[in-house]
Amino acid sequence: MNKKIVSGFAIAAAATLAFGAVATAPANAAAKTEVTLAFQGPLSGPYAGLGKDQRPGAEYAIALYNAKNPKVKVVMIDADTECSGTKAATVAPGVAANKKVIGVIGTSCSGEARNSFPAYKSAGLTMVAPSASAVDLTNPKAKSNGFPVFHRVLVNDAIQGPALARWAAKGVTAPKYFLIDDQSTYGEPLIKTGVTPTAKKLGTIVGTDSVAQGTTDFSSVVSKVKSSGATVVIYGGYDADAAPLFKQLRDGGYKGVLAGGDGVLTSEFPGFAGAAAADVRLTAGSTPFDTILTKDELANFTKITGVKTPGLYSDTAFAATNVFLQCITEGATTRPAIQRCVNNGTFAQANGDKFKFNRYGDPTVAGAVGGYIVKGGKIEFSAVA
Repeated sequence: MNKKIVSGFAIAAAATLAFGAVATAPANAAAKTEVTLAFQGPLSGPYAGLGKDQRPGAEYAIALYNAKNPKVKVVMIDADTECSGTKAATVAPGVAANKKVIGVIGTSCSGEARNSFPAYKSAGLTMVAPSASAVDLTNPKAKSNGFPVFHRVLVNDAIQGPALARWAAKGVTAPKYFLIDDQSTYGEPLIKTGVTPTAKKLGTIVGTDSVAQGTTDFSSVVSKVKSSGATVVIYGGYDADAAPLFKQLRDGGYKGVLAGGDGVLTSEFPGFAGAAAADVRLTAGSTPFDTILTKDELANFTKITGVKTPGLYSDTAFAATNVFLQCITEGATTRPAIQRCVNNGTFAQANGDKFKFNRYGDPTVAGAVGGYIVKGGKIEFSAVA
């Protein structure tokens, strides 16, 4: 692999895998044992793009590990929670009750995480999230924190929010911000506590609005934005809701900057938004995985996953999965042993940077927030935001 990617899993050996074998490959011999990791995130529903972008990173990591013919094989099962806290509250207890599962790669969304905590805390089931970024999840003063089971490999929204405010206004003189959130436990704090303070420092906030997920008619928002004189509109929410909002803003004559956070930054967003996606500015605590992988590694990634271009947070899903795989390699194959290992071990981000988890689950080293822009129907990494 790229010298900066820490996997220790031989690419050549991975070529012996059958396609799609991650979730179904049996142990090769009776002497080998097998453990299960659950990938939890949205794999169906309106916000499925986020989970579908991440899952191949986890699949790839497990395939490379299993190709080494280890004593303990790893299989992965899916826990589809649709980016819904309500769905997570019903799915997580079933995952927790499955004694084969020794760790959860997830969750993708912050609301899913909060409503999964009761089941996973009770079961002592460790979580390592690729993208659940809400600040409260690791805030010891918040009742909604995930201590001691929750961990994540990316920066939280206390860092993404200010970066989003800066990236959205880059090149805009005296920016006039209009800030919109989707009332979710991800989007609302991203805007109100993450973006707002920096926006006030960089320019003027000329308007705000809060619109529930699933809204299809944004005419009142469009009217407010136009009358405000905003030059920058930032949306805190997810791709399926950002698309109609941005379409209606453009159709209504708004010509300023449109921007959103990592909930909008999915491979499906350009298709959802069509022409309105052009030049939309986005941020995420993720580095495009295809910029980390070598040409041969990328070809092998495609061979294993069927995905030509890795999506957002496939790099962090890879890193989160490798946390568990490293612990399993070191002999941790029970839930208590996994928790001890994750809490005390030293691990690697996809680019090779070493990190540990602090007491409440944040990484001591995480990637910078990337600034992205939509060009020609594709989301392109542009710069550190």
